[in-house]
Amino acid sequence: MNVGIYARVSTEEQDADHQVSTLSSFCQDKGFTIYNVYKDVISGTKDSRPALNQLMIDAYHHKFDVVIIWKLDRLGRSLQHLLDIVNKFEKWNVGLICQTQPFDTTSSGGKLIFQIFGAMAEFERNLISERTKLGLKNAVGVGKRGKDKGPRKKGGYYLRYQKKGGPVF
Repeated sequence: MNVGIYARVSTEEQDADHQVSTLSSFCQDKGFTIYNVYKDVISGTKDSRPALNQLMIDAYHHKFDVVIIWKLDRLGRSLQHLLDIVNKFEKWNVGLICQTQPFDTTSSGGKLIFQIFGAMAEFERNLISERTKLGLKNAVGVGKRGKDKGPRKKGGYYLRYQKKGGPVF
């Protein structure tokens, strides 16, 4: 069976090599032939990603039988986007195997599990976003520099002004 491996990390500081090596070993153990490894370094919230776009083109042209991922949130962080991808795979007779979260999208129960994992990935993305926004707000409140947040003094720290006037560091 020919497979496409998809791996994704969010930032340059992260490395997808662990995902790729784990999935490659999995393929070797199962006797699968790896057609291509698709790696993105981009947020999973983006629907359009260079390697994912190429994977979808190759899936459409039936270059492989199955896509193998390490974890569902590596494929996407939006339930709607994940459902769109899997529906296209189904239409093109391409399967999806998740190495760490076993589900089978060809059965009713497997589709349910897939949707639950997809909803959890979206929920996790929303929590990360909320924590990031709160962290930035709190950092500015204690005089740390953030993005586009008011006047700054020399040295890069923001000034806050008391109601009675005068800066607070």
